[in-house]
Amino acid sequence: MRRDYGPDVLAVGAGRPQRAEFPRVQAERGLVVEEDRRGKRRVFPLTLGGFLLEGRMVTLVRPGQDRRAGAGGTGRTASGSLAAPRPAAAAGYRARVARASRIYVEGRHDAELVEKIWGDDLRELGVVVEYLAGIDHLPPIAARFAPGPARRLGVLVDHLVSGSKESRIAAQVSSPHVLVVGHPFVDIWQAVKPASLGIAAWPAVARGTPWKEGVLGALGWDGDTAAGWRRILGAANSYADLEPALLGRVEELIDFVTAPGTSDPAADV
Repeated sequence: MRRDYGPDVLAVGAGRPQRAEFPRVQAERGLVVEEDRRGKRRVFPLTLGGFLLEGRMVTLVRPGQDRRAGAGGTGRTASGSLAAPRPAAAAGYRARVARASRIYVEGRHDAELVEKIWGDDLRELGVVVEYLAGIDHLPPIAARFAPGPARRLGVLVDHLVSGSKESRIAAQVSSPHVLVVGHPFVDIWQAVKPASLGIAAWPAVARGTPWKEGVLGALGWDGDTAAGWRRILGAANSYADLEPALLGRVEELIDFVTAPGTSDPAADV
């Protein structure tokens, strides 16, 4: 699954693939497309690349999961997705019912960054993001959530690297209806590219020093961690301001909790 979403958690330097600009077509069973100029017909893995359908280039998407298209939409969301057209203010528009499936992140800062970059996508899909208030709460929260085929749980974890405390706790949650992914950064702050903040690199913090306070001191940023986070969040205006190691993981979680067969309330409220 990781192959379709860019670099894994340890491959921080890999680049983000370019998003296709072709019309999006659902890859229904029996659809015949061409992948090269010779019109060769064969079996192929579903990717975000361009394919020929009746002589025109298209992008294939999972059935029922064309979350980027939006008929008539011309703008883009902060995540790089094609924006769905905004409904007119006329009466009759109703909000989408939230899915039973959920995405959990570790803390408030994680939730605020995901909301800023992927919020439009998530609202269009009816996906709610909540936070664990610490990785230690993951096992009991997952148990109470009672995940199932139509009720999936996706979890984004900070510093999910081999041998870490986070990896040991994540390993306690085992279910085909739960996907735990993570990024290698000590904190979600580091998922924002240094260049977007006007700094050369995130500073190294001595062991034993609280990481956020150490960063603020090394950068000479006045104020507390709340002020530091506002400065960081303010610099993250689109997916281009984030590291690929985070981008791929969030996209993977969104696709996991919206996969065909999961709850997708068609009726609005």
